[in-house]
Amino acid sequence: MEITEKELLYLKLLARQYPTIQAAATEIINLNAILNLPKGTEHFVTDIHGEFEAFLHVLRNGSGSIKRKIEETFADALPAKEKRSLATLIYYPEQKIPLTLKTVENEDEWYRLTLFRLIKMCRVVSSKYTRSKVRKALPPDFAYIIEELLHEQESVDNKQEYYQSIIQTIIATSRAKDFIIALSKLLQRLVIDRLHVIGDIFDRGPGAHIIMDALMDYHAVDIQWGNHDIVWMGAAAGSEACLANVIRNALRYSTVETLENGYGINLLPLASFAVDVYGNDPCVHFRPKPLRTEEYTENELRLMAQMHKAITVIQLKLEAQIIKRRPHYLMEDRLLLDKIDYAKGTIRLEDKIYPLQDTHLPTIDPVQPYQLTEQEQNVVERLKLSFTHSERLQKHIRLLYARGSLYLVHNGNLLYHGCIAMNEDGSFMAFKVGGEEFAAKAFMDRAERLARQGYFANDLEQRQYGQDAMWYLWSGAQSPLFGKDKMSTFERYFIADKSTHEEKMNPYYAFRDKEETARRILQEFGLDPDTAHIINGHVPVKVKKGESPIKAGGRLFVIDGGFAKAYQSKTGIAGYTLIYNSYGLLLAAHDPFESTQKAIEEERDIHSKTEIVETNYSRIRVKDTDLGREMQQQIHDLQQLLHAYRIGLIKEA
Repeated sequence: MEITEKELLYLKLLARQYPTIQAAATEIINLNAILNLPKGTEHFVTDIHGEFEAFLHVLRNGSGSIKRKIEETFADALPAKEKRSLATLIYYPEQKIPLTLKTVENEDEWYRLTLFRLIKMCRVVSSKYTRSKVRKALPPDFAYIIEELLHEQESVDNKQEYYQSIIQTIIATSRAKDFIIALSKLLQRLVIDRLHVIGDIFDRGPGAHIIMDALMDYHAVDIQWGNHDIVWMGAAAGSEACLANVIRNALRYSTVETLENGYGINLLPLASFAVDVYGNDPCVHFRPKPLRTEEYTENELRLMAQMHKAITVIQLKLEAQIIKRRPHYLMEDRLLLDKIDYAKGTIRLEDKIYPLQDTHLPTIDPVQPYQLTEQEQNVVERLKLSFTHSERLQKHIRLLYARGSLYLVHNGNLLYHGCIAMNEDGSFMAFKVGGEEFAAKAFMDRAERLARQGYFANDLEQRQYGQDAMWYLWSGAQSPLFGKDKMSTFERYFIADKSTHEEKMNPYYAFRDKEETARRILQEFGLDPDTAHIINGHVPVKVKKGESPIKAGGRLFVIDGGFAKAYQSKTGIAGYTLIYNSYGLLLAAHDPFESTQKAIEEERDIHSKTEIVETNYSRIRVKDTDLGREMQQQIHDLQQLLHAYRIGLIKEA
């Protein structure tokens, strides 16, 4: 085995970590052993849209993974009611323990039985991991004791008393409750090895900030940005058009608590301005969606409608400014304020004239319709300051950048939120910039770089360019996150004729059912079309109309089934999730989640219908994963290091 000078330099660096033949050989043995363990379970979710209660429950139950492990572990040994109680305990140990203790006669006996059951489950779940990996997952307070119990053989005669005494001592020292909580969280941690969030954490529902807090603490997560994520990223970076869209969405869906309570965004400047300008305007076409309006008084709803109208007009002006300074976006058709006849209260769209259903537009100058008034500019500047200085928001957006991307290739699957923009003939659509064309993967790579530039660049011009690109990703015709020919914001508010509201889907959505399309996309991203899958969301699957989430001959899965309550009337369910374990792929369709309170008190889990969509002939091992391929490269490097030691090129430390 010939070693080049460049390889020798690398091996000398590697020798600092493995300074002896024994150290290198031991690591080779260790890595080879890990390669033959079963692959960890991957959990895919998408389009959460602020529905924090349902999401946190699915996170706790691993889309049914906990229930499946209970069934595997206890089968006929426990009645259904006790299995259900055990599952609820694992999901919500802090809340469930005091409720259960009110119903039991002998607390110590309940603690003993529960601890034995949880330890047994932990042994089953941890068996697919190395001791080192399990040790890293253990809660510090109980790490030593749990490790002893996990690897203890209670059937061995001379160890039975030792094992029993640990359990009895935990109970006698009043640590049983804390120990059960620790074991339950360990089970939640071990049952899912990695979480994939395929976009749209924000908007629609009330708790995006709570979801982001949970993701901040999650042990292994990646995020593929959705259009509703990128607009928040742009807002946090300082894009005025993006922050206007964020506020408009919050007012439209009555989720201002995410802004005000979650992120401390001060909406008072907007409220004051709205009352000043639209105080006598009922703003009937800007009333919030009825989904959550019962939480507000009539006066609050009226104020929200006035704020909604104020920010919408500001948004239309700010977006026009981007369209004018970025002509290569080809979005001149969205410049509509100069098409209004303000005297007649009409607008010309192409060759047709439509009456406006709201003609009270006091802040628009017909001569300069896209110029902000002094008051509007002041409001925007104060809102921008609030977004860019929100500590919690900035932490969450940093997580989206650190763990996120426009797409991800992982373990033979391609993950992206929306689409790959296509032409009418099914070819990849090219975006032209300065004489260059970018299509499919190349465009995704460019757009992601610009999104990072918009947040991190020091140069103000580069930063502005990147922020404009984030806005384009939110609403541009060729955006892989948006996937429509236009965002008809103006038409939906101001024109009654619904034909003008239509947003034509990108041809991708017609072609994605075809297997040849999925295969071509997979090849574009360097994947084997015979074995790989595309997993995405964005467009809710209308299950009640017979639409299937499994498309393109099983090569593509759309797992947006309506997590957000706003979509459930269209889909008929409350979301899909996907599980990819060492045996294959399982698709779970979920019924609506009632509440955390009912889940705890009445043990109402989300009812999920699980379908096995792909089974492997042999169990998938770590060696078959991306991590396994990295380990095989490490083994190759360590074998080279051993060889260098043995032929005298490198000496042991």
